[in-house]
Amino acid sequence: MKPFLEKHFGKFWLTLVYLFLYLPLLFMIVFSFNSTRQDANFTGFSLRWYEALTRDTKIVEGFWLSLKIAAVTGVLSAVLGTFAAFVLVRYRRFPGRTVFSGMVNAPLVMPEVVIGLSLLLLMVGAQNAFGWPERGMLTIILGHTLLGMAYGMVVIQSRLMEMDRAIEEAAMDLGAKPLQVFFLVTLPNIFQGILAAFLLAFTLSFDDVVISEFLSGPGVNTLPQVIFGYARRGINPTIYAAATLLIVTVTIGIVAYAVWVARSTRRREREIAAATRAELVALNPN
Repeated sequence: MKPFLEKHFGKFWLTLVYLFLYLPLLFMIVFSFNSTRQDANFTGFSLRWYEALTRDTKIVEGFWLSLKIAAVTGVLSAVLGTFAAFVLVRYRRFPGRTVFSGMVNAPLVMPEVVIGLSLLLLMVGAQNAFGWPERGMLTIILGHTLLGMAYGMVVIQSRLMEMDRAIEEAAMDLGAKPLQVFFLVTLPNIFQGILAAFLLAFTLSFDDVVISEFLSGPGVNTLPQVIFGYARRGINPTIYAAATLLIVTVTIGIVAYAVWVARSTRRREREIAAATRAELVALNPN
């Protein structure tokens, strides 16, 4: 009995962790198909709450607003995170490097309430002084980009540190200029990291509530804000349906990225194997 426990204890513990994390999500998805409003008993399968979801203008508008904000935030976070990671990895010494690194990494350890409140004060001060920007979609994008850039920078930075610099040096030896090396050599090699940073920032932005609450304006509510507002007024199975769609959207993105990475890795391995065979044939023609 003891050897059996020692052999399977890790699997058992891992199963408990997964159940703790994902069982509540599974229950929520199941009850989004419940035929009645009861949240304790499943009375039958029905799509009535998904039909009600399509008629709820607040949720529909919030979904499209969240999608647009998340897409723009993902692009901005990936671009800014790439530049920040490149500076920190490739330039070890420059005036203000410690301050720059600390400022870029600060959102990772700063509570979102503090970030949202500080950005709110900044936006209100800027609006009072210059009349711009008004709180709404733009201010939410700026706040989400601040957070997403920090997470994206960490992902891209690790990819840059793993990259073989000999490839860049070889390109420069062949006459490529630094800008050409960056766009033609460095970016293709770290593209997987950039894509991962985009997806991470997209996900963080799509389900953010705290920063959006501080930076949204009148009549501008993202989907998580709408869901949170409904939840405070009581249980509504329409919320389950909306949250299920959120889970499905995020899951599709993660699975698509994993499949793309796996195919890219296999293709690269085949290319390396083919190049190795060609080199061996060239060295040993007989």
